[in-house]
Amino acid sequence: MMENNFIQEDRFIRAKKRVKEMKDFYIHLMVYILVNIFISAVIIFGLTSEENHTFSNAISNFGVYSTWVFWGIGIFFHWLSAFGFNSFGLGKDWEEKKIKELMEKEQHRRKNSL
Repeated sequence: MMENNFIQEDRFIRAKKRVKEMKDFYIHLMVYILVNIFISAVIIFGLTSEENHTFSNAISNFGVYSTWVFWGIGIFFHWLSAFGFNSFGLGKDWEEKKIKELMEKEQHRRKNSL
């Protein structure tokens, strides 16, 4: 009985930690989006206020996208730490599920062709 309580509490603590990691990732993602929109807007505004830059020239400037790219690499690794490689859909049961799915599709295709 006591061991069962310990296992339940351990599962709860791990799940709570995982939810906190996911929440932290989503907060980081929102900050990433909002800050980068602001930075991009400031850069575009600054470039278009100069006489030699048009809006289309300003938008094609790498400075507008550089923070998106480099911070985005950090966001990707934060996503990996929060959700893990299993979020790619290649978890433990992926092969078995895929084989069953393909067999069902093949069976369905054969029924329709008859």
